[in-house]
Amino acid sequence: MRRLDRDGVGIAYTVAGTGPAILFTHGFGATSAMFDGNVDALARDHTVVTWDQRGHGASDTPTDPPAYSVDLAVGDLVALLDAVGADHAVVAGHSLGGYLSLELHLGHPERIAALVLIGTGPGFRRTEPRDGWNAMAARTASAFEARGLDALGSSEELAGARHRGAAGLVHTAQGVLPQHDARVIESLPSIAVPTLIVVGALDTPFLDGAHYMAGKIPDAELAVLDGARHAPNVTHADEFDERLRSFLDRGGV
Repeated sequence: MRRLDRDGVGIAYTVAGTGPAILFTHGFGATSAMFDGNVDALARDHTVVTWDQRGHGASDTPTDPPAYSVDLAVGDLVALLDAVGADHAVVAGHSLGGYLSLELHLGHPERIAALVLIGTGPGFRRTEPRDGWNAMAARTASAFEARGLDALGSSEELAGARHRGAAGLVHTAQGVLPQHDARVIESLPSIAVPTLIVVGALDTPFLDGAHYMAGKIPDAELAVLDGARHAPNVTHADEFDERLRSFLDRGGV
């Protein structure tokens, strides 16, 4: 993997193929390995970039909790685009990675040619459900503090994931997972780039969010993959790749 230095924090990433850039961001607890089955289908005519978020996989795990935040994660995304020479890219993200992709659009819309949101929610407009999400993030951090990497479980997106330890996941759960306002969900109607939303038909926690985003983002395309759960690009790779390829071809990106 290649390395990007972000103020002393090494970010591990891979680049495959040539052509317009596609930047894939994994979800919490996963790594870039969750996209291994999708790269070849796209790399024949795109530059495909995958990366490990700080505290995950082969990237560095800073010990200072303030080194983990949404703003820093968005900064990592911008730095990766700069590193591969992409003025703009198709920005694709799974779960937390999708939410960060929406944050990137909010702060740097000029860097985004299209959005692909996989098993992702747009955040919360009301305080009560946001507080419930943040309580879940706190419980997640406590679980990793108590049980280490055993707290990961065996979700489909975790296949192939290798971490240096649990500390980065604790810090991410404390510093990146929590949400503090409704900026992202309120920004959905302002998204003017082609958007593909992919969700598994069995991904109950994210189905409503996927339909909500499809109704709020102008001209967004929604693909619900039968039989898929939270990681449709992993378990239904061929169908996912076909849907993504068709979307890219129609949008000319």
